[in-house]
Amino acid sequence: MSSSSSSQSFSFWQLLVKTITVLLLGMVLFLTIAFTVIGVYQVWYAGRIFPGIHIADVNVGGLNQEQAAFYLSSNFKLTPDGKIHLWYGSNPIEVEPEQLGIRLEISASVQEAYNFGRKGAFGSWLVYRMNNSSSANNLTPTIVFDQPTAVRYLQQIGQLYDHPAIEAQLSLQGTQVVSQLGQNGQQLDIAASLDQIAAQVEQLNLEKVILTVTQTQPQIMDASPYANMAQKILDQPFSLVLAASPTEPATEWKILPEDLAPMLTFETQQEDGQTRMVPQLKEDYLDAYLSNLSSQVDIKTKNPRFIFNDETRQLDLLTPGVTGRQLDFASTAANVQSALAQGQTSAPVSIAIQQPQVSDSAQTADLGITELVHSESSYFYGSSSARVQNIQTAAAQFHGLLVPPNSTFSMAEVMDEITLDNGYAEALIIYNGQTIEGVGGGVCQVSTTLFRTAFFSGFPITERHPHAYRVSYYEKTAGNKRDNDLAGLDATVYVPIIDLKFENDTPYWLLMETYVDPSASRITWKFYSTWDGRTVNWQTTGPTDVEKPEKPLYRENPELSSGEIEQVEWEADGADIRVDRSVYLGDALMFQDSFDTHYEPWRAVYEYGPGTEGIPANSKDE
Repeated sequence: MSSSSSSQSFSFWQLLVKTITVLLLGMVLFLTIAFTVIGVYQVWYAGRIFPGIHIADVNVGGLNQEQAAFYLSSNFKLTPDGKIHLWYGSNPIEVEPEQLGIRLEISASVQEAYNFGRKGAFGSWLVYRMNNSSSANNLTPTIVFDQPTAVRYLQQIGQLYDHPAIEAQLSLQGTQVVSQLGQNGQQLDIAASLDQIAAQVEQLNLEKVILTVTQTQPQIMDASPYANMAQKILDQPFSLVLAASPTEPATEWKILPEDLAPMLTFETQQEDGQTRMVPQLKEDYLDAYLSNLSSQVDIKTKNPRFIFNDETRQLDLLTPGVTGRQLDFASTAANVQSALAQGQTSAPVSIAIQQPQVSDSAQTADLGITELVHSESSYFYGSSSARVQNIQTAAAQFHGLLVPPNSTFSMAEVMDEITLDNGYAEALIIYNGQTIEGVGGGVCQVSTTLFRTAFFSGFPITERHPHAYRVSYYEKTAGNKRDNDLAGLDATVYVPIIDLKFENDTPYWLLMETYVDPSASRITWKFYSTWDGRTVNWQTTGPTDVEKPEKPLYRENPELSSGEIEQVEWEADGADIRVDRSVYLGDALMFQDSFDTHYEPWRAVYEYGPGTEGIPANSKDE
């Protein structure tokens, strides 16, 4: 019994060993056959891609790499039609892949196909054979995506299709306000669109690429509510109102709708976090309007005028002072714009009030006007009635006038414009090298008298201009005599270009009084103030380098009758004159100055009517 069991156990192990031996021999035989087959297969397809291998559905099996590259380049398409279809909103854009920097890397794709089934373990070859048998060896191609190229092309698309949001608009047709709706804006989001293209390149899904477009909305899409407000403004005049004062009623200026419309523009403003559209006046139009309005609003501040009563030695009020006012441009402009923005049809006019420096009740002690400082007269014998009228008119503008202490006085600033409307007449004036009829002839008699009064009072003269030639009026003395020492002490003015200025360099006010006496052919100018002890020493060279004028000139004037002769220019010698002045305060020299004058020689000129006989032949104007 025991020997039988031992025999059975031995037989089992023998069988097991034989089985294992057979299996090992079978496996060795299988591997030998497999490797032999693989070796034969690879030798057979040496230098060629294994059959059944595709690249993006393009069959390259059995081809060498060069053939595969050519075949792949000829048959590969990223999309059915080979184009990439971009969409910017509803706008289709068909582009070549190269325009976006997308291209097939042929050599890498072919190399990957060639390596498939060759490199790797034995199992990879089995996978290839198994896939090959099921036609599943369709490899993904190697695609290169050059993003900088894509960015440049997307920027071009953005330039073509992007547009900003368009705000609603208000415009004017005559006095009618017209509203226009706004429009949304759009802008290509290049970064997001680039990411989208890259993702679809990975998926080889480029038949339709929807670009990322950002929509922007205008601040105001519909301006019709603001149009209604603006229309209400234009349906009636716009008023600027100057409030009443204790002495004057309120004043109103109206801008008619047809005048207001061209001045209007429309602006957006922020209010409580909301954007609104409001009517405003164009700045240049508003500035021009207010500049014109200021001429009607502004009142020049004037000190009162006084007369020094020589008997009481007090000031008598001649004319009350005038409280000045001036249009406040900035404040009035802000009022107008604010009113329009609120849909209002009127705005207040803002003004600045300026009180006179001196009150009407001022006394001598208040101003330091205690005595006559200097009085100077000049004479105008032989003047025409028109010239006398001009002297009186000009002199009256300075009568009772106050000059502040430590200030510069300008004659031109005080004088009104020299016109017929201001009381001047036509008389002889020197203009452009000729003596002609002009408005205001004789005003220089007034300026010459003022110059001499300031000169002999010892005030510094800061601007003075002599006449072109010697004028006899300015060298006359009482009794119609002529004093050559007065030559070089004349002063001409031509408002506002040529001025006469002097300084009141004292701490006292200076009162001017002017008196014209036609019966004595005299104008007198008085300075009242407080004499500070200054005295004047002066010397003159008198006329030097005297130059005689040319012989008289005769010229024909068709407006004169035959035989009629009129003198229009009077002979005067040319000369140079220097006047030196020293001003002392007590024994101390305050200052010295000099006044140089050059007079041109002036020939006499006569005019005669056509056919007049006896005219010197060598003196005719050719």
